[in-house]
Amino acid sequence: MKAYIQNNKEAWEESFEASKIGFGSKDCDRLQNEVFPFIHKDLKKIMSEYNLEGKHIGQFCCNNGRELLSIIKGTGAQSGVGFDIAENIINQAKSHAKECKIPCEFVNCNILDIEEKYGEQFDAIFVLIGTLCWFEDLGEFFEKVSKCLKKDGHLFIQEGHPCTNMLAVNGEEAYDPGNKMKIAWSYFKEEPFVDDWGIGYMVGDTIKSKPFTSFAHKMSDIINGIIQSGLKIKLLEEYDYDVTGEFKVISGKGYPLSYILVAER
Repeated sequence: MKAYIQNNKEAWEESFEASKIGFGSKDCDRLQNEVFPFIHKDLKKIMSEYNLEGKHIGQFCCNNGRELLSIIKGTGAQSGVGFDIAENIINQAKSHAKECKIPCEFVNCNILDIEEKYGEQFDAIFVLIGTLCWFEDLGEFFEKVSKCLKKDGHLFIQEGHPCTNMLAVNGEEAYDPGNKMKIAWSYFKEEPFVDDWGIGYMVGDTIKSKPFTSFAHKMSDIINGIIQSGLKIKLLEEYDYDVTGEFKVISGKGYPLSYILVAER
């Protein structure tokens, strides 16, 4: 395993253990009582154009599984498999799947090391908010996606827009609370971000943590990675609303903050 990936694994697990908000503790209530909780309405609308009933669904970097569990239950998919590197978060996902009686398996592994037995196993793979930044080489990442999809299977991505990498977030030295649209970084930034203030949305605060490394990717990096993996892009929609929770103040004000992309194998 690459050193930065191992360090990120430890940082994620540490943040989960340090949670002051009981991260995920109420997810089962929503999964049992709501239709498509944790899924944005625009992604839900686009998903509805594809028949996922009875299908096999995967999610890369599934976190505690709440999004995948929502998709499986809401679409009537036959089964789901979620993959994530953080062992304690995956254990919560397994517990929620069992409690909610939703047919999902959760696998603790590095995404780039997903076993060959999952090759051509999925009718759809979801890559959702806050995934792509953890991978230095998107070519490797999308190659794994392509290998795990069945022929004619679909990749669904909903992510923060690459333009948001130009903005500093709370906890970074360049963050200016008085000017949240201040350009802090080049869109073409090549060096990684290395931070040690924890995973805020999970902890409920900023904390001193083990360092974790993330990467800024241009839209062309994403599109070229998908194309080079052999997938065909079928849809790309861009939005001015925030899906990450980092840019709520400027959400809906015309800045490109998120996107949804669909590709086909």
